[in-house]
Amino acid sequence: MARRDAGSMDRMLTLELVRVTERAAIAAATARGRGDEQLADQAAVAAMWTELNQLDVRGRVVVGEGEREAAPKLYVGETVGTGEGPEVDIAVDPLDGRTLCAKDLPNSLAAIAVTRRGGLLNAPDVYMEKIAIGPGYEPDLVDLDMAPEEVIERLAAAKGVKPDEISACILDRPRHAKLVERVRATGASIRLIGDGDVAGIIYTTDPEATGIDIYLGSGGAPEGVLAAAALRCIGGQMRGRLIVDSNEKQRRVAERGIEDPKRVYRAEDMVAGDVLFAATGITDGSLFAGVRSEQDTATTYSIVTRSETGTQRWIRARHRTREKWPSTA
Repeated sequence: MARRDAGSMDRMLTLELVRVTERAAIAAATARGRGDEQLADQAAVAAMWTELNQLDVRGRVVVGEGEREAAPKLYVGETVGTGEGPEVDIAVDPLDGRTLCAKDLPNSLAAIAVTRRGGLLNAPDVYMEKIAIGPGYEPDLVDLDMAPEEVIERLAAAKGVKPDEISACILDRPRHAKLVERVRATGASIRLIGDGDVAGIIYTTDPEATGIDIYLGSGGAPEGVLAAAALRCIGGQMRGRLIVDSNEKQRRVAERGIEDPKRVYRAEDMVAGDVLFAATGITDGSLFAGVRSEQDTATTYSIVTRSETGTQRWIRARHRTREKWPSTA
């Protein structure tokens, strides 16, 4: 593979990046529906790690599988790539929606984002308040400090519809019970998802296809950074704020060099500069079809996009594989 200018992220890297998510998705799909979240996750992590280390980059994992002590591969701070080419920071989620994959439920995917060095928020493993809407709205239309009722009303007015024509996506968690109650009181509908809030936020970028206008609620901060990368490329608005409600979480935040834990981050604050983003479906979903397997082949469905150009490539690829697929007899 030809060497590249160490200061650039060229279009060839954009196309190579989707191979990383394709391999992770294919590996995770071999454990799809088997009820073993750990098996699916380990397969996806191993495949993504192997593929990343074939890229001509000097990569550093900023958003990954956890701290080095808890994650043998793709841990925060790990160096990946061949050691040639541009210096980049990387956010990975080899399997967004572990439970979804294990139960063969919709909307699990593999995702990755790449920026030039220093472009990603070094998010600690804590929860983050999140709100996201798709493209085409005036800046600062919605914010985390607005009441849910105001958010729905403002979004409906901007869209030119009544609140009962707005659909929100919220993680199905006990902590969101009051939020769900208040959103439903406006007349808006809610799609509760059991897992996978990276996908949930991406849904807002294409409401006509997904039926989702807005994402609300709290989820993992690392996943928030990856979702922000997707919105930087595909379009949309997002706000995020870390939830730091214990001494242990304060320690994690301080270790990442975050001086103001109450700061509200926009997507461009979490992911700065030029960013590449790729995702591949593992199970069928609203935007991505899942991996299709047949004997020694697998078909994948992916998106790869770049913020600098705004180009979106939707890729259907057929792969020869050696994976052992579960019996469908």
